[in-house]
Formats: sequence, structure tokens, C-alpha cells
Amino acid sequence: MGMRKKILSAVLCATMVGAMMVPTAASAEGKTITYWSMWESTEPQGQALQEAIDAYQEATGNTVDVQFKGRTGIREGLQPALDAGTNIDLFDEDIDRVNQTWGEYLLDLEDMVAESGYEDTAISGLMSACREAGGGTLKSIPYQPNVFNFFYNKTIFEEAGVEAVPTTWDEFVDVCAKVKEAGYIPLTCDDAYITCMFGYHLGRMIGEEGVKAVVTEGNWAEEPAVLEMAQAYEELASNGYFSENIEGNVWPAGQNTELALGMAAMYLNGSWLPNEVKDMAGEDFQWGCFSYPAIEGGVDGVEAANYGAQVFAINNKSENAAEAFELIQYFTKGEYDQRLSELSIGIPADTENTEWPAMLADVKPVMDSLSTRYTWAVSAEANADITPVLKENFLKLCGGSITAQEFVDAMESAS
Repeated sequence: MGMRKKILSAVLCATMVGAMMVPTAASAEGKTITYWSMWESTEPQGQALQEAIDAYQEATGNTVDVQFKGRTGIREGLQPALDAGTNIDLFDEDIDRVNQTWGEYLLDLEDMVAESGYEDTAISGLMSACREAGGGTLKSIPYQPNVFNFFYNKTIFEEAGVEAVPTTWDEFVDVCAKVKEAGYIPLTCDDAYITCMFGYHLGRMIGEEGVKAVVTEGNWAEEPAVLEMAQAYEELASNGYFSENIEGNVWPAGQNTELALGMAAMYLNGSWLPNEVKDMAGEDFQWGCFSYPAIEGGVDGVEAANYGAQVFAINNKSENAAEAFELIQYFTKGEYDQRLSELSIGIPADTENTEWPAMLADVKPVMDSLSTRYTWAVSAEANADITPVLKENFLKLCGGSITAQEFVDAMESAS
């Protein structure tokens, strides 16, 4: 065999081996992947995912039957459809909802992830969170990461003479005092997120399992940390550090008016917030982020937060699992992960996409510093029967209508 033929033969062999190592749609040309999406087609996320789908279809010859269900559609319709045997290959939603509510329908992805080298450029903390949520096995792939912490108006902090973000509760109270002195509302919140303030503070003191025990077992009076937490918030209220409208704030009143319009300085919320209020806040709004402060003597500090992601999962009855996983890679790697970040003002899932949206620049160091993952509201909403009462009474506490002891008594009597 001549030298040129030997080289050509070697190249062809290498190409064939490479093709066998990576699952591609070429080996199953013409397959249709059915994807139920949590997004609306008109949302930035839906638009970015559609661009990725178009590219995938053109590159592979496969077809993606995407059904943009929106949050309500997927939360109410997915499980009945799966139970009925509807042909659904791929779906997405929040990490905890997918892995816990729909866990029995999920395909184990460990082998495909290992063979593809997927984790080489994935956020390790989120992959670990997915394994934890999946009972120790990877059954979902994270995208559009999010973190829940304090977001603030950097311009107000600067005007108030705040030179560094608070890391302890005493520092936090001092920041509130300076912001009020400068003529602004230090804190706002609303009915949608008020349980998170309760959960974060109590979680700092006794950990998430402690919070869960309080709300599910009703140890409101028996657990001394509950009264201590309530007293800390009573102090905030008595000093006038909350919005005067706090008790009656129905989402999104706090974020759309008081925060976005520059009246309030701080709001405990998710990294989706800047995107939600960008039209009202305007391009000049300077976004900052810091972790919920540590409490003296507490078990958790600024390293703990509710962080997670939306996740993709493959139906364990799918006959197109390899193709569905290939589509997931289009969504979560490279060009289209970056596109999703840009359009939705979100956090990239691919660690090689190092350019974050400017509005989230201050979120990156906070995200990078986290090592303890809380679930939503630090389990403050673990007891659905008590959640409405908790919302009502904690809003009253923040508004100054009831004292710390009255808060504890109200929760004790309702449990």
C-alpha cells in the first residue's frame, strides 16, 4: 500500500472510531424527538431554545416536535400525559420538581454523560445538586442556573456611604440604618417571597432540617430560635427598615415599583429578577448581589443558599434517548447556551461561556462561593397547610402589626 493510501486509511479509521464514540443522530437519521418545554415560545428562553432546535435539525436531519407548554401547562399536564403513555422524549422544569415530583419517569443519564465527557465543561456544583436531587444518580441535566440571595441597588448603597456588602447580621442592620438615613427604603418584599426571608434567617441559625422540623412538626414555641429570628425581624420593622406597604404587597408590587423604580435598596430574590424588571429599572440600574448574612452562633453562613437550575430530563420510556441527549448538548453547551444567557439575562451552564450578562456580574462571585445548597425557601414551605398562615403572619411581623411573641403564638395556635 502506498504512503498516501496508508494515510487516507488511517484517517478514515480514526473518523469511524470517533463517530462510534459520540452518539449522533446520523446513525438514526429521520428520528423525531418530542420535547415538552416549560417555556412559552414568545419568552426569551423559548426563542433561544428554538434557535438551538433549528440548528440541531439542520445538522442532523432529525425533527424536534417542540411543544411550548409554559409553566402551568407542564406542571398540570406532564404527569397525566406520561401516565397515559404519551410519546414524550424530553422535558424540563425546576431541579427539585423534576427529580422529586416526576422522579419515577426519569432515565439514568450517568453512562451517556460519562461517554460524552459532558462534565468536563459543566458546573460541578449543579451536577452534584442534580445527583443529590436524583437520589444519588444523575437523572437530569442542569441549565439556566439560578441563585436566590439579596439583590440591591448599588447606586443607593454608594449614596448611603455603604462601602462593603454585609456578611454578618450586625453589618446588615447597619447597612439598613445608613440606607434609611439617606432617604431610601432599605428592604422590600411581597407575598410571593416572604417565606424565603423567614426560611433563610432560621436556616442560618438551625439549618434546613431544623426549619423543616419547625414547620412540619409545629415546634414554633419549643424551638427557641424561632422567637430569636422573629425578634430580629421585629427590630427591623420597629426601626422602619421595611417598606410601609410590606403587609399588602402582592407580587410583583415590591419588585416592579419600589425596587425597580429606585425607592427600595434591597430585595431577597432570585437571579431571574434583573431580567424580570429590566424594562422598568432601565439600563442605568446598577445591580449588586450578596449572600444572606451569617447569624452569630448559627450553623450555616454565607456559603449556604438556595441555588439550582432548570433541568432537562429524558423519559425512561423514550426510544430516542441518544438523540434527546444530543439535543440537550445543543441546548446547554457552546453557542446556544451563550445565546440563552444573552437573551434571558441568565447564568450560562457551560463553564467555557465565561462572559456573563452585565446585570449579573456581581452574582458570579456569590455563586462561586456557595457550597451548601438549600432547597426553596429553606423548607419554610414544606408544610403546605401552614404556608398561607406563615405568609400572613410574617408579613404582619415585617409590617409591625404584631410583635415577635405574637408571631410565635399565632403560628403555634395554627399548627
